[in-house]
Amino acid sequence: MRLRIVLLSVLLASCGSFSVPLLTPYKMDIRQGNYITQEMRDKLKQGMTRVQVRYVMGTPLISDAFHGNRWDYVYRLEHDYQVVEKHRLTLYFEGDSLSRIDDSDLNVPPAVTPAE
Repeated sequence: MRLRIVLLSVLLASCGSFSVPLLTPYKMDIRQGNYITQEMRDKLKQGMTRVQVRYVMGTPLISDAFHGNRWDYVYRLEHDYQVVEKHRLTLYFEGDSLSRIDDSDLNVPPAVTPAE
């Protein structure tokens, strides 16, 4: 009986020395922020009111008390602890109307159109 326990212990100890683990923990994709599609971006027009922009884009991720006329929409996707996608869209308002759209960091794939 002792021999079996010793052999089993040695066998289990040797299994831990494999260079490639057989079982790895599941790593979830982590999505943070506002996902922005090209369709959403195309609906934005200068002169839209804040209510209209919020209807199209949703609530901005970052609301800065010091910059009330600026809305930031940030999106980030991590897969296996590495950033896969990262987007940033900044909207500027003058009064209640949209005056400027800064999407220099926005690189969403184009919308798929059906083949004719």
